[in-house]
Amino acid sequence: MVSAAVTEGDERQAGGLEDLYERHAPAAVRLAFLITSDGELARDIAQEAFVRVAGRFRHLRVPDAFDIYLRRTVVNLCMSHFRRRRLERAHLEREAASPSPVQEPPELGTRDELRRALQRLPARQRTAIVLRYYEDLPEEGVASAMRCSVPAARSLVSRGMETLRTIVRSEDR
Repeated sequence: MVSAAVTEGDERQAGGLEDLYERHAPAAVRLAFLITSDGELARDIAQEAFVRVAGRFRHLRVPDAFDIYLRRTVVNLCMSHFRRRRLERAHLEREAASPSPVQEPPELGTRDELRRALQRLPARQRTAIVLRYYEDLPEEGVASAMRCSVPAARSLVSRGMETLRTIVRSEDR
């Protein structure tokens, strides 16, 4: 009997949420669209707002004012969206304005020569060098990826680089 009562209560709550959604979602989408001018974004924001407010429905001070809470949440989410976009744009502008070191790609012959030399290294040294310089991982990242200690990773990179220098010098002669 208890499980039947719980199930019946859950169905009423689900029906209540469905009814709330049908009554308030279109207005929330319209409001979000008028603020953002983006239909897809407006639907996403309205959905997110509904989920947030409905999740707190039991805790609302005035449950009859669901539409007011929903409207306020839509506005807040729209403002948050614009704030994030403004921050992203500022970051991208800073990145574009900062001079990035221009690296000339190595000549094809040099690149192939380095690739052949790299292939001649022992597998662990080659792995350490690729992780450190190609993947641009710090020494801790190399050690973690290779499951060894940081000093061991540092040693593998150092020995591998020394071996690479020797191979390249010997091929240049």
